[in-house]
Formats: sequence, C-alpha cells, structure tokens
Amino acid sequence: MTDNARARKLADRIQVVVAETLDRRIKDPRLGFVTITDARVTGDLREATVFYTVYGDDEERAASAAALESAKGVLRSEVGRQTGVRFTPTLAFVPDALPDNARTIEDLLDKARAKDAEVREVSTGKTYAGEADPYRKPGDEGYEEDADGEAGAGAVADGPAAAASGEADRGDDDTDGAAAK
Repeated sequence: MTDNARARKLADRIQVVVAETLDRRIKDPRLGFVTITDARVTGDLREATVFYTVYGDDEERAASAAALESAKGVLRSEVGRQTGVRFTPTLAFVPDALPDNARTIEDLLDKARAKDAEVREVSTGKTYAGEADPYRKPGDEGYEEDADGEAGAGAVADGPAAAASGEADRGDDDTDGAAAK
C-alpha cells in the first residue's frame, strides 16, 4: 500500500499530462472545449479517474466523451511515459457534475433573492404588531428590583413558571398554614 500523499501527487501529475496531451497531440474533431478539472488515483495506484467538463450542449458532450474514450490508449501511454511509475494506471473519464451543481445552486439563490424581494416589498410601510420594545425596563409601571438588582417577583408573578415555583397566588389558603403549625 502507498500513502495518500503519493496518490495525490500522481493524480495531480496525471491531470496535467492528460490536459497537455489533449491540447497538443490529440487532433480529434469530435473533441470540443474539454477542460480537465480533477484526477483521482486509487490507493494502490492502479486506477485513475479523470474528471472533465465540456463547454457546449448535450450533443457536443457526447461527442467529446466518445473522443476521450478513443484517445484513452494514447493518453495512458503518455501518462506512463511522463510519470515513470512501474504500473501505468488505467484511465476512466467521468464528466464532472460541478457545473450542473453550480447552476442548480445559482437557480436556488435566484429564487431566494426573488422571495426576499417579495417579502421586502410586502413589509414596506408595515409596523410591528406589539410595542416597539416589549421588555420591561426600570422606570416602567410594575417593574420591581431586588436588592441584587434583578427583576423581582412583582414583575414575574403570573404564568406557569411562577405557579411551579410557588410565587403565584398565595391567597387565603389556611390549610397549608394550619398544617405547618
């Protein structure tokens, strides 16, 4: 087994060799505007996957894929000659999905921008349903502070949390008082 650094270096070198060979030696008319985007090599250095993109429509992509398949032997021999490894890896060409993913993300971002503009348009001139600042502050009616400077029981004397803590409604119930005596 080899280490990952060697596999990465070989993959980078394969990417460069394939791109240069396609540019200089391969004169297939079916080969369109092909860009080699990435190459990956397995851990045993026996197989290489070369990712590519083609500028054009589906027909040009299919023609470029056929041209790459027919030039695979020339490309593999050139990779073997320029890399100097004991076993030249087999090449597999895979169309890169990155442009399609980028286009999908751009479409989703455009939809989000349109929705944001719609919400912004609807919200212009509108006001909040309640007060501008719903929190109690010192100086407001019903606001009390403890000696520690925290809001007192008078400010929070209602609701389920207050009932659970025993601070809500300490009415005229003498049964608890009588039982404590």
